[in-house]
Amino acid sequence: MQSNNLLLEEPIRMATVLEHSKPSFFPAMTKIIGTLGPESRSVEVISACLTAGMSAARFDFSWGDIDYHQETLENLKLAVKSTKKLCAIMLDTEGPEMQVVNKGELAISLEADAMVVLTSKQDKQASSQLLPVNFLGLSDAVKPGDSIFIGQYLFTGSEPSSVSLEVVEIQDDDVICVVKNTATLIGSLFILHIAHMRINLPALTDSDKDIISKWGFRNNIDILSLSYTRNVEDVRQARDFLSKLGHLHQTQIFAKIENIEGLMHFDEILKEADGVIFARGNLGIDLPPEKVFLCQKASLYKCNMAGKPGVITRVVDSMTGNLRPTRAEATDVANAVLDGSDAILLGAETLRGCYPVQTISIVGNICAEAEKVFNQYEFFKRVVKSVGEPMSHLESIASSAVRAAIKVKASVIIVFTSSGRAARLIAKYRPTMPVLSVVIPRLKTNQLRWSFTGAFEARQSLVVRGLFPMLADPRHPAESTNVTNESVLKVALDHGKASGIIKEHDRVVICQKVGDSSVVKIIELQD
Repeated sequence: MQSNNLLLEEPIRMATVLEHSKPSFFPAMTKIIGTLGPESRSVEVISACLTAGMSAARFDFSWGDIDYHQETLENLKLAVKSTKKLCAIMLDTEGPEMQVVNKGELAISLEADAMVVLTSKQDKQASSQLLPVNFLGLSDAVKPGDSIFIGQYLFTGSEPSSVSLEVVEIQDDDVICVVKNTATLIGSLFILHIAHMRINLPALTDSDKDIISKWGFRNNIDILSLSYTRNVEDVRQARDFLSKLGHLHQTQIFAKIENIEGLMHFDEILKEADGVIFARGNLGIDLPPEKVFLCQKASLYKCNMAGKPGVITRVVDSMTGNLRPTRAEATDVANAVLDGSDAILLGAETLRGCYPVQTISIVGNICAEAEKVFNQYEFFKRVVKSVGEPMSHLESIASSAVRAAIKVKASVIIVFTSSGRAARLIAKYRPTMPVLSVVIPRLKTNQLRWSFTGAFEARQSLVVRGLFPMLADPRHPAESTNVTNESVLKVALDHGKASGIIKEHDRVVICQKVGDSSVVKIIELQD
């Protein structure tokens, strides 16, 4: 695997470090995905999260029922309406996840060097001596000496609510373990992870299919986060299932890489998936600690060259209970940006954390600072080299638009698109300025009724770095007539002015279709 060795943009004057950052309508080019839950499901908090910079909302179905998440989503819709900010909807599947079941929800105290039994008998009450597991084949899948990790959000090394076990003996369906660290498990469900173990279960469980068919179909989900993606067949099976659900054939699939098996099949998964999420919680257990950074850099590099979003998780765990991240966490966020991450996914920090809004704001500020010193020139050359020659028509137009925008120091690139593909290609070259994607609705029919498309494409771009969508008025079907209506362009420019990214006398690069040709033009705004 090739690592990404992009350097900081030079020279950097150390005095600039102390300068205050200027406020911006767009907190950062890097997107932030927030997980909504107990501490972030009211209209007020969600509105504040959107204002702080959240562009996609993740609904984690490894816990909570359909009614609970539906109520949260209705609050999100109200928040979107009040803030006038688009937000993508991501459904995160449970997948073949192994869990410890604590029906009594009593705190379970585990002492280092004590013995505990993992059993597949889920009717048993969890205790310090016995932990029921929802995986019937556990005793056949492990052997003495194997490491098992259990925790509410998995083992990080600093969480008192996570525990490490070592398998000592197998007795029938029971697995006898020794506790390696003192911990207290609190809650009803705990994730169980066994390093390097292959779970012979489908990526979409029956429960996942039921949730997608009901909740996902009803709410037109934009992105499906496919947990525990291990190979390309997992993605294809999920795609086939979505295709059978009518309009969900448009839903994008982000492969969630959580173990070594997913890494081993990474290249084929990347070709089939629409994006990749690096679940560093599980992945950080399967991999030796010293290998995690290399995996992140190499994998993000592959995503960047393919022009597909790469998402990083588990960056500011300490903000679940603290108002500020650690210095190492702040550096981790910045390095994820410099490595080429399109988005940062926040889990427990916004789901059950005390400071969801502040977390989004701080992570956005760190991303913005890292973007200022991102070596765009070096990155551009790498993408061009990776694409090779001859370039496709769209690749040529996209790279030309970015090159022109940088040469004339344009404040923004405006691209007219119906599928979103042209806008994503431009964003692939990581321009230093925002890309305003004007999505032109298309009129379609199923022979029973007419409908406009475009909302899916607009929201799905909310996880692509540097891409900011807006929906054009369907009364101006510019794309269908192959003539970009001047009124649509005026709306886009007015939006840019209101956003503060376009000012008087600024230069703007516009990418549009005229007839059968694609055109890149530069305009300079007058008073």
